[in-house]
Amino acid sequence: MNSSATTSWNEVRAAFQRIWGYEDFRPPQGEIIQSLLAKKDALIIMPTGGGKSICFQLPALLQTGLTLVVSPLVALMENQVQELRERNLPAALLHSELPSDKRRKTLQALGRQELRLLYLSPETLLSKPVWEKLCQPQIVINGLILDEAHCLVQWGDTFRPAYRRLGTVRPALLKAKQLGTNIALAAFTATADPLAQTKIREVLGLQQPAVFCIFPYRSNINLFIRIIWTPRGRKQQLLKFLSDKRQQTGLVYVRTRRDSEELTAWLQEMGYATAAYHAGLGAEERRAVEAQWLSGKILFVICTCAFGMGINKSDVRWVVHFHPPLLISEYVQEIGRAGRDGKPAEALMLISEPTGWLDPEDKQRQKFFEENLHKQQLSAQQVLKKLPKTGEVNAVAREFPNGAIALSLLHSSGQLQWLDPFHYSIVPGAKTESVTQSHAAKQMNQYLSTKQCRWRFLLSAFGFEEEMKNWRCGHCDNCRT
Repeated sequence: MNSSATTSWNEVRAAFQRIWGYEDFRPPQGEIIQSLLAKKDALIIMPTGGGKSICFQLPALLQTGLTLVVSPLVALMENQVQELRERNLPAALLHSELPSDKRRKTLQALGRQELRLLYLSPETLLSKPVWEKLCQPQIVINGLILDEAHCLVQWGDTFRPAYRRLGTVRPALLKAKQLGTNIALAAFTATADPLAQTKIREVLGLQQPAVFCIFPYRSNINLFIRIIWTPRGRKQQLLKFLSDKRQQTGLVYVRTRRDSEELTAWLQEMGYATAAYHAGLGAEERRAVEAQWLSGKILFVICTCAFGMGINKSDVRWVVHFHPPLLISEYVQEIGRAGRDGKPAEALMLISEPTGWLDPEDKQRQKFFEENLHKQQLSAQQVLKKLPKTGEVNAVAREFPNGAIALSLLHSSGQLQWLDPFHYSIVPGAKTESVTQSHAAKQMNQYLSTKQCRWRFLLSAFGFEEEMKNWRCGHCDNCRT
């Protein structure tokens, strides 16, 4: 295919029509594609179902060289790569669950420069064999895409610390390439409030990025919250809801793997055909559940946040949060699975009564999250006292339990900087900055108790305060009452 320098806009549109079959781009797809073809950095906040993946896939296919797509979940990578391969496009993926022969073939294709798109997780990107291959001078890299960039904010501090090192990837790759090489860096997400946007820009080191922030309101999704007084009442309310939705596709989100397994077993006893889905399942088990749900063999899945991102099923009529999620960004991502065909859909959340006397589960989960975060922060400060001024990530991970997470938290608090993807330097005398997840958790609690329009609250939380003055959706539970 042509290089970006010689690709006319007519050729771009023609390729889009030929590959995907659509007549023309949806705003702002065209502008985003132009920005990436011009090798400019970008931050894109675009609602679920808005066609984000085309915005980076098409520029990658139109250029000679490789675009790296950093993605958080195996299921998300596999779905996108499968769709590309079905169109005979040069895309591949690398992840820890891949059989060794497939991994070897992908690395060989990478070395022969046969690929245009390579999907990988942050951890795989920073693994020694992959990193060494990507640093070979002859391998041309055009772009680095962070898909589902909100995961950097949600998971980067305490769960997936490799996210915190992604800002050093571009400078390190450029050192290994010919002088004058330009690598565009773009972050894509459906959910990033102003605080998260700032964090993404800072951690990734985006340089004067073009920012595309699209109004995320989904008028066909009706938001409801119901207060539950006892654990038994929570289950009964779910049964009542499901009995009205027997022929409709949906998702039930829970907080933990155990919740997923236990609720699935109980609903199966009640006669419902369903399945549990969480990160603890093997790759084949997860793929089997996805296939059953996508084909309609089971109408709903009992899942944790491991399910959903990038799994595209247009006719999901409802989403239930059996437990409230910790963060509003999680919530908006998960309700965004519903109604992608534009038809009406329901998003119901079940929450404990405010005092927590009769059903303390929600308060206990919130308290556990806050205490765990506090313990990790204290542990990071203890590790800091024992660290050399400069050092290597893997050495710290080997020496200290959760050492990689400690480094990530120290970077988040401004006490540490990354010299490259594998080495750090302590910042002497740095004042500790607060980790932002506690703010996000408080925001979720405010959403649960608000009396204002629920969509108005969500949109204000995502930075659309001005547009929301005197506005109501008219169809959430608060607007209806």
